[in-house]
This record gives sequence, C-alpha cells and structure tokens, in this order.
Amino acid sequence: MEGMTAGQYELVYNAFSFGIATFAAATLFFWFGRSQVNKHYKTALTVTGLVTFIAFYHYVRIFESWDAAYDIVDGVVVATGTSFNVAYRYVDWLLTVPLLLIELILVMRLTQSETVSKSLTLGGAAALMILLGYPGEVSGGIDSTRLIWGALSMIPFLYIVYTLYVGLGEAINRQPESARGLVRLARNVTVLSWFFYPVVYFAPFVLPLSGGMSTTVIEVGYTVADITAKALFGVLIYLIAVRKSEAEDGHS
Repeated sequence: MEGMTAGQYELVYNAFSFGIATFAAATLFFWFGRSQVNKHYKTALTVTGLVTFIAFYHYVRIFESWDAAYDIVDGVVVATGTSFNVAYRYVDWLLTVPLLLIELILVMRLTQSETVSKSLTLGGAAALMILLGYPGEVSGGIDSTRLIWGALSMIPFLYIVYTLYVGLGEAINRQPESARGLVRLARNVTVLSWFFYPVVYFAPFVLPLSGGMSTTVIEVGYTVADITAKALFGVLIYLIAVRKSEAEDGHS
C-alpha cells in the first residue's frame, strides 16, 4: 500500500483484532442473556446474538485478508500481491444491517401485522442501501463512481431514518414507561451510528486523505461504527428486553 506507514498498518490490524474480541464476547452475552427475559423477547436476543456472531465471523475473515495482503519488512509496509478483500465487510452488512432493524422491531413487541410490515419494509430498505453502496466502495478510487453510488445509497438510508422517527413514533409511545426511554435511546443510537458510515464513506472527498491514510481512516472508522451499531446497540436491546420483562411480570 503506497504511503502506508507501519503505524497505520498496525492500527488497522489492532482495530480488526479488537472487533473480533468484542463481537465474540457480545455473542455469548446476548445468547446467555436469553434466560433473563420472558418468552416474548427471547427471539429478539437470539437475533441480537446472531448479528454479532455474523460480525465476528466476518471480522475474522477481514483480519485474515488484511494480514495476507501486507507485510512489514524492515519497518516498511509492502504489498504481498494478495488483494485486501473489502467484500467481506459488505457481505456482513448485507446480512446484519436488516437484522439490526428487525431486532429493534421484535423487542418492541408490536402487533403481528406491524412486525411483519415493518420488518419487510425496513429490512428491504437496509439491504438496498448496502447493495447500492457496494459498487462505489470497490470502484478502486475516490472518483465520481464512488460519489454517485454513495449518493444513491443515501436514499433508502434517509427513508429508514424517517420511518424510525415518524413511522415508529406512535409505537414507541405505546412501550411501557420503564422501557420507553431505552427504546428511544436505541433508535437514536441506530441513527447516529449509521450516520457514521456515510461520513467514513465520503471522508476521502472532503479531507486531504490519500493512500495509506485514506485506507486507515476508512477501515478503522467502519470498525468503530460496527462495534457501536451492533455490540453497543445489542446491549440496549438486552436492557429493553429485561426492563419490559420486569414490567410485564409485575402486572401478571
């Protein structure tokens, strides 16, 4: 990688390693945490753990691809000839991003028709967002291709944001008072952490980044966003499930 320093390489390497550890621990926590909630919320926690498990698997593959793509020889980063596979990250997002929205819908315990409708529309919009962003990511440069496909991917993204704040507003108000604030916080964390992805995606257009620095900002930035959007968000889903279980058990 032209212009990449050993420090930049190691920062990305360590970020991937931290992501692996975080997602592995989160998966165990969420799946074991199913015993702490009543039956209505076990599926939500199963999906939450599935999200972090998928992320764990793909971060292992991303880590292996990064390790195979570069070597450090006498303090200098050199390409091995094996390309770093960015597709792993997009396959991960294609699977996990719709599931993140579905786990929020499941933990809200809406009516069956609302659950199916919101899961299909929001999950479909999330998948479309990822598919539209991929061609720009793999275009191989900071050019109009990346800019156009990134702009197109923002259309379903903005629809998701609108739905979370307007379409689900009334449903959030129906949540138990003890959990309502956590549901709103989970929604806000989803939106704020997801806004970080386009910030990273478009960062090379607005910041004087190139070569190794551009790669470092993109890969570390995406990793931070993933940990926030999946592991931290998952903790909020767990807390909502526990809080709602306590409220419902208290009224039984």
